[in-house]
Amino acid sequence: MLFSRRARSKRSGFPVLRPRMGNSGLNGKFVCSASLMLLRGAAILLATNAVWVTTVIAQEQGAPHWSYEGQTSPSHWGDLSSDYAPCKIGHRQSPIDIEAAQKADLPAIQFDYKAAPLHIIDNGHTIMINYAPGSSIKVGDKRYELKQFHFHRPSEERIKGKRYDMVVHLVHVASDGSTAVVAVLLQQGADNALIDELWADVPKEKNKEGFLDSVQINVANLLPADRGYYTFAGSLTTPPCTENVTWYVLKHPVTLSAAEITEYSKLYRDDARPTQPSYDRAVRESK
Repeated sequence: MLFSRRARSKRSGFPVLRPRMGNSGLNGKFVCSASLMLLRGAAILLATNAVWVTTVIAQEQGAPHWSYEGQTSPSHWGDLSSDYAPCKIGHRQSPIDIEAAQKADLPAIQFDYKAAPLHIIDNGHTIMINYAPGSSIKVGDKRYELKQFHFHRPSEERIKGKRYDMVVHLVHVASDGSTAVVAVLLQQGADNALIDELWADVPKEKNKEGFLDSVQINVANLLPADRGYYTFAGSLTTPPCTENVTWYVLKHPVTLSAAEITEYSKLYRDDARPTQPSYDRAVRESK
Protein backbone atom coordinates (compact mmCIF):
# COMPACT_ATOMS: atom_id res chain seq x y z
CA MET A 1 0.00 0.00 0.00
CA LEU A 2 1.46 3.32 -1.07
CA PHE A 3 0.87 6.87 -0.08
CA SER A 4 0.95 9.86 -2.39
CA ARG A 5 4.00 12.07 -2.75
CA ARG A 6 1.61 14.96 -2.55
CA ALA A 7 0.01 16.01 0.72
CA ARG A 8 -3.60 16.84 -0.07
CA SER A 9 -4.67 18.40 3.23
CA LYS A 10 -5.95 22.00 3.09
CA ARG A 11 -5.56 24.69 5.68
CA SER A 12 -8.67 25.61 7.54
CA GLY A 13 -9.28 29.30 8.22
CA PHE A 14 -10.56 30.16 11.68
CA PRO A 15 -12.08 33.60 12.34
CA VAL A 16 -10.28 35.90 14.75
CA LEU A 17 -12.80 37.06 17.33
CA ARG A 18 -12.07 40.36 19.00
CA PRO A 19 -13.56 40.70 22.49
CA ARG A 20 -16.20 43.37 22.85
CA MET A 21 -16.43 44.27 26.52
CA GLY A 22 -19.75 45.41 27.85
CA ASN A 23 -20.26 47.07 31.24
CA SER A 24 -20.08 43.71 32.97
CA GLY A 25 -17.35 42.24 30.76
CA LEU A 26 -19.45 39.09 30.17
CA ASN A 27 -19.58 39.54 26.39
CA GLY A 28 -15.83 39.70 26.24
CA LYS A 29 -15.45 36.60 28.39
CA PHE A 30 -17.91 34.71 26.18
CA VAL A 31 -16.16 35.70 22.98
CA CYS A 32 -12.73 34.89 24.41
CA SER A 33 -13.98 31.46 25.46
CA ALA A 34 -15.30 30.88 21.95
CA SER A 35 -11.95 31.94 20.52
CA LEU A 36 -10.15 29.51 22.81
CA MET A 37 -12.45 26.68 21.75
CA LEU A 38 -11.78 27.45 18.09
CA LEU A 39 -8.05 27.51 18.71
CA ARG A 40 -8.23 24.16 20.46
CA GLY A 41 -10.21 22.79 17.53
CA ALA A 42 -7.58 24.11 15.14
CA ALA A 43 -4.85 22.41 17.18
CA ILE A 44 -6.66 19.08 17.02
CA LEU A 45 -7.16 19.44 13.26
CA LEU A 46 -3.51 20.31 12.72
CA ALA A 47 -2.42 17.33 14.82
CA THR A 48 -4.64 15.02 12.77
CA ASN A 49 -3.30 16.44 9.52
CA ALA A 50 0.24 16.05 10.83
CA VAL A 51 -0.31 12.31 11.23
CA TRP A 52 -1.52 12.07 7.64
CA VAL A 53 1.23 14.30 6.23
CA THR A 54 3.92 12.41 8.16
CA THR A 55 2.78 9.18 6.51
CA VAL A 56 2.59 10.84 3.10
CA ILE A 57 6.08 12.29 3.13
CA ALA A 58 7.59 8.84 3.69
CA GLN A 59 7.59 8.65 -0.11
CA GLU A 60 9.11 12.13 -0.62
CA GLN A 61 12.49 12.72 -2.20
CA GLY A 62 15.25 12.16 0.29
CA ALA A 63 13.72 9.01 1.76
CA PRO A 64 15.89 5.91 1.23
CA HIS A 65 15.23 4.24 -2.11
CA TRP A 66 13.37 0.94 -1.96
CA SER A 67 12.13 -1.44 -4.62
CA TYR A 68 10.91 -4.97 -5.21
CA GLU A 69 14.18 -6.49 -6.37
CA GLY A 70 17.88 -6.73 -5.57
CA GLN A 71 19.47 -5.04 -2.57
CA THR A 72 16.47 -2.77 -1.99
CA SER A 73 13.85 -5.55 -2.19
CA PRO A 74 11.32 -6.33 0.59
CA SER A 75 13.73 -8.59 2.49
CA HIS A 76 16.08 -5.60 2.85
CA TRP A 77 13.57 -2.81 3.58
CA GLY A 78 14.10 -2.91 7.35
CA ASP A 79 17.85 -2.35 6.90
CA LEU A 80 17.58 0.64 4.56
CA SER A 81 16.62 3.14 7.27
CA SER A 82 15.77 3.22 10.96
CA ASP A 83 12.43 4.69 9.85
CA TYR A 84 11.75 1.40 8.07
CA ALA A 85 12.44 -0.75 11.14
CA PRO A 86 8.81 -1.98 11.41
CA CYS A 87 9.30 -3.73 8.05
CA LYS A 88 11.78 -6.02 9.83
CA ILE A 89 10.69 -6.20 13.46
CA GLY A 90 6.97 -5.46 13.38
CA HIS A 91 4.54 -8.16 14.53
CA ARG A 92 1.49 -6.70 12.78
CA GLN A 93 2.80 -6.54 9.24
CA SER A 94 0.85 -6.84 5.99
CA PRO A 95 0.07 -8.58 3.74
CA ILE A 96 -0.84 -11.95 5.22
CA ASP A 97 -2.16 -15.27 3.98
CA ILE A 98 -5.72 -15.52 5.32
CA GLU A 99 -5.78 -19.22 6.13
CA ALA A 100 -8.32 -19.35 8.96
CA ALA A 101 -10.83 -16.71 9.91
CA GLN A 102 -13.42 -16.63 12.66
CA LYS A 103 -16.92 -15.79 11.47
CA ALA A 104 -18.45 -12.94 13.44
CA ASP A 105 -21.41 -10.56 13.42
CA LEU A 106 -19.56 -7.65 11.87
CA PRO A 107 -21.11 -4.41 10.62
CA ALA A 108 -21.39 -3.99 6.86
CA ILE A 109 -18.96 -1.56 5.28
CA GLN A 110 -21.05 1.39 4.13
CA PHE A 111 -19.47 2.71 0.95
CA ASP A 112 -20.20 6.32 0.03
CA TYR A 113 -18.06 6.85 -3.05
CA LYS A 114 -18.76 9.71 -5.43
CA ALA A 115 -17.52 10.61 -8.90
CA ALA A 116 -14.28 12.59 -8.91
CA PRO A 117 -11.88 14.09 -11.47
CA LEU A 118 -9.04 11.79 -12.45
CA HIS A 119 -5.71 12.66 -10.82
CA ILE A 120 -3.31 9.86 -11.72
CA ILE A 121 0.41 9.22 -11.25
CA ASP A 122 2.98 6.53 -11.98
CA ASN A 123 5.07 7.03 -8.85
CA GLY A 124 7.78 4.50 -9.66
CA HIS A 125 6.20 1.76 -7.56
CA THR A 126 2.59 1.54 -8.79
CA ILE A 127 -0.18 3.36 -10.62
CA MET A 128 -1.97 5.56 -8.07
CA ILE A 129 -5.07 7.71 -8.22
CA ASN A 130 -5.41 10.56 -5.72
CA TYR A 131 -9.10 10.98 -4.92
CA ALA A 132 -10.92 14.26 -4.35
CA PRO A 133 -12.42 14.84 -0.87
CA GLY A 134 -15.99 13.76 -0.20
CA SER A 135 -15.91 9.96 -0.62
CA SER A 136 -15.77 7.68 2.39
CA ILE A 137 -16.57 4.40 4.08
CA LYS A 138 -18.27 3.93 7.43
CA VAL A 139 -17.78 0.87 9.61
CA GLY A 140 -19.90 0.93 12.71
CA ASP A 141 -19.84 4.57 13.91
CA LYS A 142 -16.39 5.33 12.39
CA ARG A 143 -16.02 7.20 9.13
CA TYR A 144 -12.88 7.10 6.98
CA GLU A 145 -12.32 9.40 4.02
CA LEU A 146 -10.92 7.92 0.80
CA LYS A 147 -7.53 9.45 0.00
CA GLN A 148 -6.19 7.36 -2.86
CA PHE A 149 -6.17 3.94 -4.46
CA HIS A 150 -3.43 2.00 -6.22
CA PHE A 151 -2.59 -1.43 -7.66
CA HIS A 152 -0.27 -4.39 -7.09
CA ARG A 153 0.56 -7.35 -9.31
CA PRO A 154 0.04 -10.08 -8.26
CA SER A 155 -2.22 -9.63 -5.25
CA GLU A 156 -0.29 -9.10 -2.05
CA GLU A 157 -2.95 -10.87 0.02
CA ARG A 158 -3.48 -14.60 -0.21
CA ILE A 159 -6.68 -16.43 0.64
CA LYS A 160 -5.86 -19.95 1.86
CA GLY A 161 -2.65 -19.84 -0.13
CA LYS A 162 -4.23 -18.51 -3.32
CA ARG A 163 -2.89 -15.36 -4.91
CA TYR A 164 -5.00 -13.40 -7.40
CA ASP A 165 -3.80 -11.77 -10.60
CA MET A 166 -3.86 -8.27 -9.08
CA VAL A 167 -5.31 -6.27 -6.21
CA VAL A 168 -6.41 -2.68 -5.74
CA HIS A 169 -5.91 -1.03 -2.34
CA LEU A 170 -8.28 1.78 -1.37
CA VAL A 171 -6.64 3.88 1.34
CA HIS A 172 -8.79 5.78 3.85
CA VAL A 173 -7.99 8.02 6.81
CA ALA A 174 -10.32 8.92 9.72
CA SER A 175 -10.51 12.29 11.48
CA ASP A 176 -8.36 10.89 14.31
CA GLY A 177 -5.58 9.99 11.86
CA SER A 178 -6.20 6.22 11.87
CA THR A 179 -5.93 4.37 8.57
CA ALA A 180 -8.19 1.75 6.99
CA VAL A 181 -7.48 -0.04 3.71
CA VAL A 182 -10.05 -1.88 1.62
CA ALA A 183 -8.46 -4.53 -0.62
CA VAL A 184 -10.36 -5.60 -3.75
CA LEU A 185 -8.95 -8.74 -5.35
CA LEU A 186 -8.75 -8.78 -9.16
CA GLN A 187 -8.86 -11.91 -11.28
CA GLN A 188 -8.65 -12.48 -15.03
CA GLY A 189 -12.00 -12.52 -16.79
CA ALA A 190 -14.20 -9.92 -18.42
CA ASP A 191 -12.66 -6.55 -19.12
CA ASN A 192 -13.08 -3.71 -16.64
CA ALA A 193 -14.21 -0.36 -18.07
CA LEU A 194 -12.74 1.75 -15.25
CA ILE A 195 -9.35 0.03 -15.33
CA ASP A 196 -9.30 0.37 -19.12
CA GLU A 197 -9.83 4.13 -18.70
CA LEU A 198 -7.10 4.39 -16.06
CA TRP A 199 -4.50 2.57 -18.13
CA ALA A 200 -5.26 4.82 -21.11
CA ASP A 201 -4.56 7.91 -18.98
CA VAL A 202 -1.34 6.93 -17.19
CA PRO A 203 1.19 9.77 -17.64
CA LYS A 204 4.15 8.86 -19.81
CA GLU A 205 6.57 10.43 -17.33
CA LYS A 206 7.09 8.84 -13.91
CA ASN A 207 6.43 10.92 -10.79
CA LYS A 208 4.47 13.49 -12.78
CA GLU A 209 0.83 13.61 -11.79
CA GLY A 210 -1.77 13.99 -14.51
CA PHE A 211 -4.71 16.26 -13.62
CA LEU A 212 -7.47 15.21 -15.99
CA ASP A 213 -10.32 17.22 -14.56
CA SER A 214 -12.44 16.58 -17.63
CA VAL A 215 -12.37 12.83 -16.92
CA GLN A 216 -14.74 11.77 -14.15
CA ILE A 217 -14.32 8.37 -12.50
CA ASN A 218 -16.11 6.58 -9.68
CA VAL A 219 -14.12 4.02 -7.72
CA ALA A 220 -17.40 2.38 -6.68
CA ASN A 221 -17.21 0.69 -10.09
CA LEU A 222 -14.32 -1.41 -8.75
CA LEU A 223 -16.39 -2.94 -5.94
CA PRO A 224 -17.98 -6.41 -6.14
CA ALA A 225 -21.72 -6.80 -5.64
CA ASP A 226 -21.16 -8.94 -2.53
CA ARG A 227 -19.06 -6.92 -0.08
CA GLY A 228 -18.44 -9.46 2.65
CA TYR A 229 -14.94 -9.15 4.07
CA TYR A 230 -12.09 -10.37 6.23
CA THR A 231 -10.63 -7.92 8.74
CA PHE A 232 -7.47 -7.80 10.82
CA ALA A 233 -4.87 -5.41 12.26
CA GLY A 234 -1.97 -4.83 9.91
CA SER A 235 0.39 -2.30 8.38
CA LEU A 236 1.25 -0.41 5.25
CA THR A 237 2.69 -2.90 2.74
CA THR A 238 5.49 -0.54 1.67
CA PRO A 239 8.09 1.39 3.67
CA PRO A 240 7.88 2.66 6.35
CA CYS A 241 5.52 -0.32 7.00
CA THR A 242 3.61 1.67 9.64
CA GLU A 243 1.39 -0.54 11.80
CA ASN A 244 -2.05 0.04 13.38
CA VAL A 245 -3.74 -0.10 9.99
CA THR A 246 -7.16 -1.76 9.86
CA TRP A 247 -7.55 -4.01 6.83
CA TYR A 248 -10.78 -5.00 5.10
CA VAL A 249 -10.13 -7.61 2.41
CA LEU A 250 -13.27 -8.15 0.34
CA LYS A 251 -13.98 -11.86 -0.09
CA HIS A 252 -15.25 -11.70 -3.66
CA PRO A 253 -12.99 -10.62 -6.55
CA VAL A 254 -13.85 -8.50 -9.56
CA THR A 255 -12.53 -9.12 -13.05
CA LEU A 256 -10.19 -7.46 -15.49
CA SER A 257 -9.09 -8.75 -18.86
CA ALA A 258 -5.86 -10.53 -19.77
CA ALA A 259 -4.98 -7.52 -21.93
CA GLU A 260 -5.45 -5.17 -18.96
CA ILE A 261 -3.20 -7.35 -16.81
CA THR A 262 -0.58 -7.39 -19.57
CA GLU A 263 -0.75 -3.61 -19.91
CA TYR A 264 -0.02 -3.10 -16.20
CA SER A 265 2.77 -5.70 -16.37
CA LYS A 266 4.59 -3.58 -18.94
CA LEU A 267 5.17 -1.10 -16.12
CA TYR A 268 5.19 -3.37 -13.05
CA ARG A 269 5.58 -7.09 -13.52
CA ASP A 270 5.87 -7.79 -9.78
CA ASP A 271 5.22 -5.03 -7.23
CA ALA A 272 3.84 -7.13 -4.40
CA ARG A 273 5.37 -7.58 -0.97
CA PRO A 274 5.52 -11.24 0.14
CA THR A 275 3.13 -12.34 2.89
CA GLN A 276 4.25 -11.73 6.47
CA PRO A 277 3.89 -13.88 9.60
CA SER A 278 0.49 -13.60 11.26
CA TYR A 279 1.82 -14.32 14.75
CA ASP A 280 -1.16 -14.37 17.13
CA ARG A 281 -3.37 -12.04 15.10
CA ALA A 282 -7.09 -12.68 15.00
CA VAL A 283 -8.68 -12.58 11.56
CA ARG A 284 -12.45 -12.17 11.52
CA GLU A 285 -14.83 -12.85 8.66
CA SER A 286 -18.21 -11.26 8.12
CA LYS A 287 -21.14 -13.66 7.92
